[in-house]
Amino acid sequence: MEQKISTLVHEYIYEDILSVADAELPWEKMKNSTVLITGAAGFIGYYLTMAMLIRNDLYGDNIKVLALVRNRQKSERRFGDALKRDDIEIIVQDVCDEIKTDEKADYIIHAASQASAYFFENDPVGTIDANLTGTYRVLEYAKACNAVTLFVSSLKVYGRLHTGKEKIEETDIGYLDHTSYKNCYAQGKRASETLCASFNKQYGMSIKIARPSYIYGASSLNDDRVWAQFIANIVRNENILLKSAGAPYRSFCYVTDTATALLKILLDGKDIYPYNISTEKSDVTIRNFARAAVEAFPEKKLSLSFANKEDEKEPVSSLMEATPEILDSTRLNSIGWSAKVDLKEGIRRAVRIVELQNR
Repeated sequence: MEQKISTLVHEYIYEDILSVADAELPWEKMKNSTVLITGAAGFIGYYLTMAMLIRNDLYGDNIKVLALVRNRQKSERRFGDALKRDDIEIIVQDVCDEIKTDEKADYIIHAASQASAYFFENDPVGTIDANLTGTYRVLEYAKACNAVTLFVSSLKVYGRLHTGKEKIEETDIGYLDHTSYKNCYAQGKRASETLCASFNKQYGMSIKIARPSYIYGASSLNDDRVWAQFIANIVRNENILLKSAGAPYRSFCYVTDTATALLKILLDGKDIYPYNISTEKSDVTIRNFARAAVEAFPEKKLSLSFANKEDEKEPVSSLMEATPEILDSTRLNSIGWSAKVDLKEGIRRAVRIVELQNR
């Protein structure tokens, strides 16, 4: 008899993923289907994969997950004994190669991407290739299967905007220097959206596009993203010291809310009609994310301070400046999605899981 996911992961992680599996979504559409998830061992891919396996345990949905991963050892550590189950199959390959499986998917979630600034600087070719060539390979496979496909894009497609508005809507488009390697990720996502539109036009395929905001949750203590460094500070019981004013204003969204949004877009979204994923509950400046991290654990008695005295003053935003990375999620809300996790609750969940993983 197959082991249930509830016996294979710690209760904190299970509870987190269960909130995705139990979300109010049209799950009936996925019953008895096969789902290919690229980047399945990654941050968001793992949550999506495990949520579907939990659906099978609790509700008998009979979803088969084809988990495309690049590194077998990492994936075996990530999924553990879940890989002994019959409802998950890992496909070990680079997403830029022709997808090698005889299985036909009904749904595809293309989430494979190098989303860290480390890769933008050290592997810009691999970063843009995972989007350009990788998305082409995924769409070729989707065409052969006649699968409904979701492309996980990014808020970075917007570039630098000066709209005079407080939020970014899906119809906004800003400046990107396409000759700079630093835009390998953003430009790759832009081109991939065009590729999706082209396959939709030429072959009549059903392709959805999601533009997540900054996704946060339980990550590695060595993750170089700023929010992950704050969570690492809390786990290590360290005070947070900001070396700047922490003024950038951004949309953050907890990993479980992002996962449910992606599934909602896949199942109920319109084709080639991008959906921002964000929640007003977590629109904050970097300094206020750090402040929320400290305040979420009063028992630790940690503090937030600034390396430079002049940075202590609260920054004042102006509509004359570049439009902040705050996404308008009206379009997504209109199809019935809403976030469930506010910033402090998300930070508490993330810290609890990271502490567990580093005992």
